[in-house]
Amino acid sequence: QLVESGGGLVQPGGSLRLSCAASGFAFSDYYMGWLRQGPGKEREFVAAVHRNGINTYYADSVKGRFTISRDNAKNTVYLQMNSLNPTDAGVYYCAADRFRAQEPYTYWGQGTQVTVSS
Repeated sequence: QLVESGGGLVQPGGSLRLSCAASGFAFSDYYMGWLRQGPGKEREFVAAVHRNGINTYYADSVKGRFTISRDNAKNTVYLQMNSLNPTDAGVYYCAADRFRAQEPYTYWGQGTQVTVSS
């Protein structure tokens, strides 16, 4: 099970930190990813982190603004989002897979809403 939290309303230029708590599987053995789906858009990859917590992967649109990290002791993955703009708005999903950093993933969260507006 994956449960996201931390979404909300933020002004352009602001920051949010998303969290995703995992349970029911061996978290440290899984790649963890964040994806998002904006209004009227297809779901897109945002970021992922290797099982080792060191190797990270980002969509070009978020490089330099977003940071993914994980705490294997807490079975939690984070997404620090800075310099947010309206194009970052959408539902953010946490996902996990044992063998890959991008889709298809095995496990999915229910999503958390991020709204960027003044």
